[in-house]
Amino acid sequence: MLVGADAFLFSRRDQLVQLAVRYSIATVYPWREAVVAGGLASYGTNIADAYALAGTYTARILKGEKPAELPVQQSVRTEFVLNLKTARALQLDVSPTLSALADDVIE
Repeated sequence: MLVGADAFLFSRRDQLVQLAVRYSIATVYPWREAVVAGGLASYGTNIADAYALAGTYTARILKGEKPAELPVQQSVRTEFVLNLKTARALQLDVSPTLSALADDVIE
């Protein structure tokens, strides 16, 4: 199952992870936090990076720059996080190549 990037779904990530594990559904999330909570894998931008970028924008505005003159930016770094403990629980064989491609592996 592929979970979409949505604020509501992010707020319910623990519940989504629990349901996916209960029903043995291999699930990919857009957030690292879901994998830390026990999800199988995630691929997406790092939320902390996006918040840091928002903080940079806020600092520039507080220093007097006009918001309309600031360039549009978005986090461009994506990360792939894999939870091998969950993979084993789902009886999935994860190739060493896939593990090597992951930015972070949770064991």
